[in-house]
Amino acid sequence: MSDKLDLGALRHALDDVDRRLIDALAERQSIVGKVTALKTAGQKPLRDVLREEAILNRLVDLGAGAGLDRHFVTRLYQEILEQSVRRQQEALLDRDNPNRANGHPVVVAYLGGEGSYSHQAATRHFGGHDREVVYRAGPSFADLVDGVLDGSADYAILPIENTTAGSINEVYDLLREREVYLVGEEVQRINHMLLGVQTVELSQIRRILGHPQALAQCSRFLRRLHHCRTESVNDTATAARRVAEDNDLSQAALANDVTASRYGLEVLAREVSNQPENLTRFVVVGRSMVELDPRIACKTSLVFATGHQEGSLLRVLQLFADHGLNLTKLESRPRPGEPWKYMFYLDFEGQLSGPQMDAALAELEPLTQDLKLLGTYPARTVADAQPAQPTR
Repeated sequence: MSDKLDLGALRHALDDVDRRLIDALAERQSIVGKVTALKTAGQKPLRDVLREEAILNRLVDLGAGAGLDRHFVTRLYQEILEQSVRRQQEALLDRDNPNRANGHPVVVAYLGGEGSYSHQAATRHFGGHDREVVYRAGPSFADLVDGVLDGSADYAILPIENTTAGSINEVYDLLREREVYLVGEEVQRINHMLLGVQTVELSQIRRILGHPQALAQCSRFLRRLHHCRTESVNDTATAARRVAEDNDLSQAALANDVTASRYGLEVLAREVSNQPENLTRFVVVGRSMVELDPRIACKTSLVFATGHQEGSLLRVLQLFADHGLNLTKLESRPRPGEPWKYMFYLDFEGQLSGPQMDAALAELEPLTQDLKLLGTYPARTVADAQPAQPTR
């Protein structure tokens, strides 16, 4: 009995500490709001890497003195500092794009159900908005984009690239075909697990449900399960929901811990991805491009074809090098209706403003065919957007 009473008292004490942590975070965010107002009105940079490093050094040392793991303190405060930068970016975007701050709820379309990786990426990306955000699930990438075009959604969030399975070609094709624009980027860590109705031996599993990308990202693990067949579904949340609804011990889903909790499933195997560092890059699409303050770390995306002459692509790439523009991605896709000819999707650091960019685009146009600007948007994957690290 005394053990139970002691445990109850300790839990009460932890609850009290958690409340104080929340109060402190809220106070910090209030101060960040005042900093944001000053920066929005002036021209001070959003990030001061030297100050971030100094903050991390000080806090890591304080934490170590209090017996806290240095890595834990670093990760915690990198996330806190990143949230501050995101809030400042949102304020600048609202200032420069008045249609964003119209007082209405923001409707965001994502693939699948609650708990899917697309849903997690959407809530992470739009969580810093001051306005109400409504998340709306859709059954396909095309449905999400069409929702933006017909006005039923303000934005759609689409997975475009994974560090294990590569590019998602359907999304690239939609960006080329539809009149939508990239307005944001998000990175979501993918942690696939095998989920079942209850704990059973893997030898009892006969069918595994998962999104095609999830199945590709876990191909090595799946090859070892010779007795299983796989079935593709629209998203990870759908896979988990179907396994829960069928209540069949021989079925399992490739999903994540969020969907496991949501649908009451047990984890049969953890970390089943081919690569331990499994990340998916998402893009946010809207009906129009956004105006961007030059202090925001940005990326620009284009799609184009080149002439069928020797060295035509090389001349395009040389043009970017001559103007000091750093390419972050170059992807080729077959050109519809023209066998053995290709479209190229290209990302580079920076935004479409200023004489340097104007000159580059003027020189690019005669070297390309069907040139389309996909958008300039705040980036999460360029060097200037990466979190600072403690220096000791």
